[in-house]
Amino acid sequence: MKKIVIAIDGFSSCGKSTMAKALARSINYLYFDSGAMYRAVAFYCMQNGIIANGEIDTEKLRTAMSDIKITFAADEETKNSVTYLNGVNVESEIRTLEVSQHVSRVAALDFVRAALIEQQREMGKAKGIVMDGRDIGTTVFPDAELKIFVTASAEVRARRRYDELVARGSNPDYQEILANVIERDHLDQTREVSPLRKADDALLLDNSNMTIEGQLQWLCEQYKKIAEQ
Repeated sequence: MKKIVIAIDGFSSCGKSTMAKALARSINYLYFDSGAMYRAVAFYCMQNGIIANGEIDTEKLRTAMSDIKITFAADEETKNSVTYLNGVNVESEIRTLEVSQHVSRVAALDFVRAALIEQQREMGKAKGIVMDGRDIGTTVFPDAELKIFVTASAEVRARRRYDELVARGSNPDYQEILANVIERDHLDQTREVSPLRKADDALLLDNSNMTIEGQLQWLCEQYKKIAEQ
């Protein structure tokens, strides 16, 4: 079967990363989490005083972008993709609610998106990849052979995020998470640069009531239709 680029876009906390990782493992493709890249930039800002009192020092961040290098590697035990910021594993640190509260504003900055899109396109040159995010099928890889747009209700997505944080030992507030999900939806859809939207040729997947196994089966079916042509 021919190697292709698979772009999976959709709203926050839809389980895009989970399904993309599972698909990549199933078909022996490389997986790249574009959302993790924006989270890593937000985390860098938090660690380096670029975000203070909820405000981003855009000029300081613009200068710092050339020093921010984000890469991925497979965890030796789980084989899952792990995010590295300038050579340091930050997979756990970038998944906190605090990072979630800043990431959409960081991702809305045109110079941040331009820098990360360049890195993402470099990753996809060899094909045989699965990448998920907000604008993969519309901006990063508009010619991707397979595009999926994922959605689910805000309440379902907030509950998934809540359960994920509890499993990691946190004590989150569901209403705070729901408010964050709704706010991120608004910011993602209304930003001037690469707003979240379904590509005209993307397949819509509402996974509100689907199991992980059911999603993987559906994704594999769509992949085979394209790759076997």
